[in-house]
Amino acid sequence: MQLNRILLLVALLTYTLCMAQSSEELSRKTVFIIIDGISSDQLKKADTPNLDRISKKGGYTDAYVGGGKDSYSETPTISAVGYNSLLTGTWANKHNVWGNEIKAPNYNYPTIFKLYKDQYPKGTTAVYSSWLDNRTKLVGEGLPETGNYKIDYTFDGLEYDTINYPHDPYRNFMKLIDYSVADHAAESIRKNGPDLSWVYLEFSDDMGHGFGDSERFSAAIHFEDQLIGKIYNAILEREQSLNEEWLLIITTDHGRSSNNGKHHGGQSERERSTWIITNIKNTNEYFSTSVPGIVDILPTMTDFMHINVPQHIRREMDGISLIHPADMMNLSAEKKGKNLIITWDKLQNGQAKLYASGTNEFNTGGKDTYEQLKTLDLSKEETSIPLRKLPKGYTKLVLESENTTLNTWIPVE
Repeated sequence: MQLNRILLLVALLTYTLCMAQSSEELSRKTVFIIIDGISSDQLKKADTPNLDRISKKGGYTDAYVGGGKDSYSETPTISAVGYNSLLTGTWANKHNVWGNEIKAPNYNYPTIFKLYKDQYPKGTTAVYSSWLDNRTKLVGEGLPETGNYKIDYTFDGLEYDTINYPHDPYRNFMKLIDYSVADHAAESIRKNGPDLSWVYLEFSDDMGHGFGDSERFSAAIHFEDQLIGKIYNAILEREQSLNEEWLLIITTDHGRSSNNGKHHGGQSERERSTWIITNIKNTNEYFSTSVPGIVDILPTMTDFMHINVPQHIRREMDGISLIHPADMMNLSAEKKGKNLIITWDKLQNGQAKLYASGTNEFNTGGKDTYEQLKTLDLSKEETSIPLRKLPKGYTKLVLESENTTLNTWIPVE
């Protein structure tokens, strides 16, 4: 009888702990915000009290877009291209969005929404945006290629509403749209608390194209900052009144041209120059000492949301987490004579395994087979592999440690 009582108590305790863990996981929520077209130097010059208070609580870092300059992963510094680099954690050579037309996204590289819904089908998602294409084309809501999943809360497509937002040559209608998007996002977050939300604000980019480096552009940044304040206040209200922990990440999709700030799309330093702000304090050494890329935001969100990314997907992701411990970064490979010289930057001591694959089946929905080449001492930061030991022609390399997975490609010359 006494044994039965003990077993019952153990069972109840185990159940309670499991429920508490489950409750903790469910209480984690994420909002990521893209404010269009603000280079890091422009942000620092503008009056941004709300972004300042968020970064003071969490952190700020300079960042970049555009992939590997002059490499196979070079990516246009164009809006939709930047959005999809964030959404998929990959550069354009993988996600296949090369312009704002969004002609043929490669949905084999899943977005953060797909990864989240695959693990938490009952979780709720939201998109608040001026561009309808963000939800219908990039996120791919309701498409067979993405599993036909639905976004639970949406507020977008206002660019087509010329009655309530009559278009004018000075793009003031977009200012009204951004106001409506942010207002609705704040209210929806306050009322519904979606688990994963994307907010997109466009007006700043319109003012950049129209007026370049100017007081008017700085005023647009200040306006967007006020909208961010509304959304952040809604998050704080929920954190204070409910058992919830929120990750807020704010960034931009590209910088601006060097000469006057009116354009973007190229690979100049200023066009590639962006930034990331978060409310989370426990960022890692990579965040605090390096210049992360927009592709690093997805693995940060998956870590925070406890999303288990399958190995074959993780090996394709071009980013690493900004909150989870990171062991190394900046994997690269270069052919020299009869050898392949592989380098990386060490963040922590330890070992990592180097793998190679001679196929890219993932690109078309399959899986690649990797062969382990060697185990590496991360402190060395370099190794050499004879080319004869690699697959002929095209090769994908993966370096995996306890905490970090990096990849690089060696295209056929």
